[in-house]
Amino acid sequence: MVILEVALGAGVGAVMRYLMTMIGKHYWPKLPFATMIINVIGSLFAGFLAGTQVSGNWSLFWLTGVCGGFTTFSTFTTDTFVLLRNKRWRLAIIYYLGTIGLGLSAIVIGLYLGSLAG
Repeated sequence: MVILEVALGAGVGAVMRYLMTMIGKHYWPKLPFATMIINVIGSLFAGFLAGTQVSGNWSLFWLTGVCGGFTTFSTFTTDTFVLLRNKRWRLAIIYYLGTIGLGLSAIVIGLYLGSLAG
């Protein structure tokens, strides 16, 4: 049952990531902003869940499944590499540091909001 909960959550997260990626490609066809937004939103939500101290099967579904399926470290690093390969140095640095900084900030904000709600 636990594996099914994680799998269902991961499927939901992956579909949400795909939809947001398609929207991002429409608005920013040559920029990886969708991946940045996805990872920041996922960090905010993960922080919120951790702040509310959701436990048990709900944690497995939402945090491990949905957040794990939604966020994407591999795409983030690939996008950074492609920007570097294409000699878009400034954008690569802004993208890399921006994603890390915004992601950490989102976790902190999420933890705070989750502690208020929980």
